[in-house]
Amino acid sequence: MNNSKTHLILGLKAVLLVVFTVGIFFGGVYIGYQNRPSMDKITSVIHKDTATEANLADFNAFWKAWDLANQKFPGADKTSPQDRVYGAIKGMLASFGDPYTTFFPPVENKLFETEISGSFSGVGIELGQKDGILTVIAPLKDTPAYKAGIKSGDKIVKIGDKITSGISIESAIDLIRGKEGTTVDLTIFRDGFTEPKSFSITRAQISLPTVDTEKITDKKVFIIHLYNFSAHSPELFFDAFNEYLNSGYTNLILDLRGNPGGYLNASVIIGSLFVPEGKTIVKEIGKDSKDVTYHNSKGGALFPKTSKLYILVDQGSASASEILAGALSEHGIGVLVGEQTFGKGSVQEVIKLTNDTSMKVTVAKWYTPFGVSISDSGLTPKIKIPYSLVNGVDQQLAKTIELFSK
Repeated sequence: MNNSKTHLILGLKAVLLVVFTVGIFFGGVYIGYQNRPSMDKITSVIHKDTATEANLADFNAFWKAWDLANQKFPGADKTSPQDRVYGAIKGMLASFGDPYTTFFPPVENKLFETEISGSFSGVGIELGQKDGILTVIAPLKDTPAYKAGIKSGDKIVKIGDKITSGISIESAIDLIRGKEGTTVDLTIFRDGFTEPKSFSITRAQISLPTVDTEKITDKKVFIIHLYNFSAHSPELFFDAFNEYLNSGYTNLILDLRGNPGGYLNASVIIGSLFVPEGKTIVKEIGKDSKDVTYHNSKGGALFPKTSKLYILVDQGSASASEILAGALSEHGIGVLVGEQTFGKGSVQEVIKLTNDTSMKVTVAKWYTPFGVSISDSGLTPKIKIPYSLVNGVDQQLAKTIELFSK
């Protein structure tokens, strides 16, 4: 072999060695990259910015759990990384122990937006939690749940075959809602039941009622039934209130039974028809105890001093209902009658996280003008009258009407 061929072969071997070595190097880099910690895989994609407070937390257990689930869970690849992040957000918010603070991933977010628009397909139940148990705040009037006999205070043990222990309110709502005409089975436990009872309810399109009026002519009693505090409630209530003023009657019942609440501002505007200008209707305390907001009457106080008012409440009276009832009672404008209210005295704010996700977070607590927490145990009526139905007659309402003649 001549020198030129020898140099050529050695040169080719050198090139092959370099290429092979480089190949091993880049192959090792690639394998190492693919096997890097899950945290690096995810956080290196988008939105790597980390909240300052999160720097104080040890995320090692989180990423270890992520890796172990990937390695061991059958079909782990069927759950996308983004869905896992959504699940993690839900879990993080659940750790606060507040049933009203939650996360809405895309599908749930769309359903929530549909619900607050005022028309949706379901059975017509407002849900809450009492002592960690899924509880009916109120069945909405004339809805399938109302007609099926669901009552305020009912504890929902199962939805279909799903046991509700530990379930979030939003998850329960997702299970209960569904296509119009389909059925859902609710297993209910109620005070007085010896065992849970199943109710089969057919879903329907739900349109939220707002205000009804009623005249008891022989007793000269005017009744305003207020079913919710929507954006339209103040104007509709004003029409009903004006009807009362023009009736010539001096006896008014404000029926807030089964009213699960709604907008804070709606309760303040309605309260302003009764409470003198500048007087506090509700006090709001935020995250910091010094963060106090007083929501005062906007003026009006059109309720005649010669009139007598009873405010009828029950376990289904919650949130904005308790704000209005508490203000009218503590300012001596009306007397609370009926049963203990639900006790939902917190303020939620809905915040968009992305175009198709949002979170609902409790931002404050409500207190009556005299500083009583609505959340602790609700409001206690001065005159206690339990609900009963005799020969189709609402005895709670009938006995309240009789109070005017005593």
